[in-house]
Amino acid sequence: MPPAAERMPWRWLAAGRASRSLVLVVVFVALLLDNMLLTVVVPIVPTFLYTTEYEGANSSVAPARTEPAPPALKAPPFSSMFSYFDKTTVTVSGSTSAMEPVNRTEISPPSQPPPTSPPLPSGCPEGEEFLATENVRVGLLFASKALVQLVVNPSMGLLTNRIGYHIPMFIGFVIMFLSTVMFAFSGTYTLLFIARALQGIGSSFSSVAGLGMLASVYTEDFERGNAMGIALGGLALGVLIGAPFGSVMYEFVGKSSPFLVLAFLALLDGVLQLCILQPSRICPESTKGTPVFTLLRDPYILVAAGALCFSNMGVAMLEPTLPIWMMQTMCSPKWQLGMAFLPASISYLIGTNLFGILANKMGRWLCSLIGMAVVGISLLCVPLAKNIYGMIGPNGGLGFAIGMVDSAMMPIMGYLVDLRHTSVYGNVYAIADIAFCMGFAIGPSTGGAIVRAIGFPWLMVIIGVINIAYAPLCWCLRNPPAKEEKIAILSQECPMQTKSYTTQKTLRDFPLADDSDVEAENAE
Repeated sequence: MPPAAERMPWRWLAAGRASRSLVLVVVFVALLLDNMLLTVVVPIVPTFLYTTEYEGANSSVAPARTEPAPPALKAPPFSSMFSYFDKTTVTVSGSTSAMEPVNRTEISPPSQPPPTSPPLPSGCPEGEEFLATENVRVGLLFASKALVQLVVNPSMGLLTNRIGYHIPMFIGFVIMFLSTVMFAFSGTYTLLFIARALQGIGSSFSSVAGLGMLASVYTEDFERGNAMGIALGGLALGVLIGAPFGSVMYEFVGKSSPFLVLAFLALLDGVLQLCILQPSRICPESTKGTPVFTLLRDPYILVAAGALCFSNMGVAMLEPTLPIWMMQTMCSPKWQLGMAFLPASISYLIGTNLFGILANKMGRWLCSLIGMAVVGISLLCVPLAKNIYGMIGPNGGLGFAIGMVDSAMMPIMGYLVDLRHTSVYGNVYAIADIAFCMGFAIGPSTGGAIVRAIGFPWLMVIIGVINIAYAPLCWCLRNPPAKEEKIAILSQECPMQTKSYTTQKTLRDFPLADDSDVEAENAE
């Protein structure tokens, strides 16, 4: 019994390393943590920079305003003493006017603070110029992650083709853990910027290696579509939990608390990877993959990557600009800045899981075409909201539509490689991640500048029209042709299949007696 009990953990590890489902769990958790860290900073960074930088400037102005106030309060009692001398004769109108304000100044000071609206700074921030510049700064900080991923992703495809997926997955976990801890203890814009850029390196390792691993484990197209839908569900769940979790924890616990929780979850994911994925084992691909630049010259891969880029660019533009727009127009408290993204996250979670199965039945090209059109319409409706409840419909439609596009396009990328190139998936999912990163790099960096120039509503009009105009290009993915090399391989396989079918027919012709097979051989 004791030896058997000792062997149980090793048997579980051996079974886990051979299980496709546990590989899917590891990728699910990695994408979950990556996207929780991606979105948890969305409601925290704008308000954190506002309170640390703008209120610091206000604290130096506030004492200067409190000093002129005491002389104004000392003047009325001095004029009232003069009015006691000329009590019976009203010689100077200033004396009577000085007396009337005296009796009213004692009542007016308590009535003056409500009109000056001290509660408004907590709800509606005062610094319009600071918020205008903060749009650009926050956009650049959010875009730094995607810009770093754009640089790292091409080399990640080559790395996974040479050493496999296990080691890059574990390196991604280590970098992600360091970035999370740095976010927790950063108190300046510069340190936050470095932590965000470091997150981009870790995300590149995790996402490219994770998606490539899934595509290599799930080789059948229908199973691969379902697995990608589940993995994107982890991405959606991270987006779902991140922004509301960050806003509530920042409001009621403190800035460091959400990042420390994520660091603890990242440690658990690292332990899971050590147990299951064997990061110490190098397992390169047996066949050489198609180069990245060859894949980038494929027009069908470019159309699929463009759909991923533009559909996600809309929500990427919302991340830095929507909280500041809500602070300016709706006087929203801190917890609402993250809760505004909750409808989009819930609907994205539903969309990725639902259309992971339905997209294969209705046609992935049609699913992505409808999704991009709905993305554009939803973005056009966002500026019409007057409060947080008015954002439920547009943000919900936006998340559901992006879920349609993502769950359709990720399997298409693997299918296009199977159909037109070598079936090695590191490079093609590096391109898919580059498409995501371009959306999340161009979106925040240009969105803040556009809002400062022409306003938030026009930003939504621009990106909404772009998505609607791009949607018809998804029709090109309806029936992509195979490359000449793949056609030659298929033509070599076809005679072998027909030959086997004809032999089966001759053997099955009227098996009435035991020696019928012998008669058939003599007939041949």
